[in-house]
Amino acid sequence: MAELPWYSGGLRFTCTQCGDCCSGSPGFVWVKQEEIEALAELVTAGDVDAFEDQYVRRVGIRKSLKEFPSGDCVFLDAKSRRCTVYSARPEQCRTWPFWDSNLRRPADWEAAKRACPGCGQGKLHDLAQIEDQRKVVKV
Repeated sequence: MAELPWYSGGLRFTCTQCGDCCSGSPGFVWVKQEEIEALAELVTAGDVDAFEDQYVRRVGIRKSLKEFPSGDCVFLDAKSRRCTVYSARPEQCRTWPFWDSNLRRPADWEAAKRACPGCGQGKLHDLAQIEDQRKVVKV
């Protein structure tokens, strides 16, 4: 019988839309073609080529959303600190904070809680929900 993970009792998280996970150090928000198409529908009236030219960069064989020099996501509104494409945000964004990097050990979850005001607060996500999200994106 497999041993249950340390978070088998569930974890609390509700996004506060604070923008903290959309800013800071440079990185990558990986996007798949279907995500690009959904974002293009929202941002450029479905013009995928125009959307990619303006908002997507190629990194090897993968694609990532562009960032400002500060590391902020191109879709983070600087004044409101809100995501301007929240309804169509990529899987990587939708599955935060249930990433392997935050779930390896309780100490990793505690670090996520220090970085994100929604971690440890709000809705209780059960093990099945967490595992479903954890499997989507490997970060």
